[in-house]
Amino acid sequence: MRGVRRPPPPPPPPPPPGAGAPPRRPDPVDRQTKCPLLLRTFIKLGAHHSPGDYKQGATPSDSEVALHTWLDAPLRELAELLKDLHPPARDRTVRLSFAQVYPDGRGEPTLREVGSAHSVKRGADDARTLAELNFQPGDFLDVAIIKESAGTAPLAMQM
Repeated sequence: MRGVRRPPPPPPPPPPPGAGAPPRRPDPVDRQTKCPLLLRTFIKLGAHHSPGDYKQGATPSDSEVALHTWLDAPLRELAELLKDLHPPARDRTVRLSFAQVYPDGRGEPTLREVGSAHSVKRGADDARTLAELNFQPGDFLDVAIIKESAGTAPLAMQM
């Protein structure tokens, strides 16, 4: 988390009327020749960690899961990896909420929610990749495992 964070690039202008071309996704990474990056992931049941948990180089280390992945990894792939490694994420009624943790211009940690993936259902954020989220090596991923009720409102998980 060292250094100054570059702001995300402005969104591209909308296509001219009638063009209708979908936005171009970043080129996929050749996973046979490109080394994966270490994605330090911190998991909390019920809610995200606070930005203060990441101050002055500290991390909530009791909840850390180290993932090795590539920048073209979508949130669905990360959710599946976490389900393999963290049993509470396997529950059929949970949603994994992803937040990117990075330093702001003053070096203070910033926690920005970037999407979510349900444990079993497919959703709108599943295909979003780390590259599309302006993720940079050295950033952290904070994951909240949120148990959902029969309706749409999430419930805090019992610890």
